[in-house]
Amino acid sequence: MDNIKIAIAGLGNCASSLIQGIEYYKNKNISNAIGLMHWEIGGYTPGDIEVVAAFDIDKRKVGMDVADAIFQLPNCTTVFCENIQKTGTIVKMGQVLDGMADHMKDYDEKHSFILADEISLSKEDVVNELKISKAEVLLNYLPVGSEKATRFYAECALEAGVAFINNMPVFIASDSTWANKFSDAGIPIIGDDIKAQLGATITHRTLADLFSKRGVKLERTYQLNTGGNTDFLNMLNRNRLASKKISKTEAVQSVTAQRLDDDNIHIGPSDYVPWQKDNKVCFLRMEGKLFGDVPMDIELRLSVEDSPNSAGVVIDAIRCCKLALERGIGGVLYSPSAYFMKHPAKQFTDDEAFNMTEEFIAGIRDM
Repeated sequence: MDNIKIAIAGLGNCASSLIQGIEYYKNKNISNAIGLMHWEIGGYTPGDIEVVAAFDIDKRKVGMDVADAIFQLPNCTTVFCENIQKTGTIVKMGQVLDGMADHMKDYDEKHSFILADEISLSKEDVVNELKISKAEVLLNYLPVGSEKATRFYAECALEAGVAFINNMPVFIASDSTWANKFSDAGIPIIGDDIKAQLGATITHRTLADLFSKRGVKLERTYQLNTGGNTDFLNMLNRNRLASKKISKTEAVQSVTAQRLDDDNIHIGPSDYVPWQKDNKVCFLRMEGKLFGDVPMDIELRLSVEDSPNSAGVVIDAIRCCKLALERGIGGVLYSPSAYFMKHPAKQFTDDEAFNMTEEFIAGIRDM
């Protein structure tokens, strides 16, 4: 079988973990492949994914082989696979648009971006690059708040006839106008906003669902997150957080027995702590009432390396997109989106989404 050819917009920490993972699992087999939800999907294992095109805006990455670019500053995620073979894929200068927050120019180059001197590729250039490279799936890994830039790459995917995985909280798959564009073009899309393998959102959802199933009334809850990567630095600009807060909040609200008033639920990034680097710490509190209106509460602290926590989920999303391409399925892939993403076009419980995704992989369910 041929490799699954992917393109990536944004060579940050998440892309670094993904590419490290592709190489790491090449030397594994089903008996020792820890950390994957699926070892094989449609005959494809993680090592069958190949990066054939990449776009970034940082001068330390543009012009470099992808294998080298993923280890450049300001990337700071854990290196769990050092020996990445050269890909032969050179990072091209992408469109900046709103992909870089203005306040990040005030930080030192260790923590922030340094814009490359090269001229940004036009839409025609990006589409041409996708076609020449024979990319099948384009991954969006742009920073939170990159509304214009995300739409730019979504348009490029449409024009190039390439499947699109929107890992960021800009609403594309969950926006009916965009969803119809991909459906009309017969191009698969999975989105929006990647759900970590075992992170703050999936843990919060699981506990909220548990409250509901056990007859406990959830009255108030918060989820506060801190981190030290460029994503948390980027999110110090609260104007870039609107869609992120909607995405994370709706992911939890959708599984509560009764929706909470806005004053009783707070979910979102809280602060940037440089020395945490790619480590994300979540502080979670839930207050409710048990039998006889007796009060109870839960407080939980979760610490995870942020970027590897999403890479395995993306590997599954890539392979589901490949199945859709092989089966001639276009438009929103509702089942994988519900399982892999925080803000899918249609929300389901995680148990429902899991079963639907298994049926999609088996060919029992079309979307």
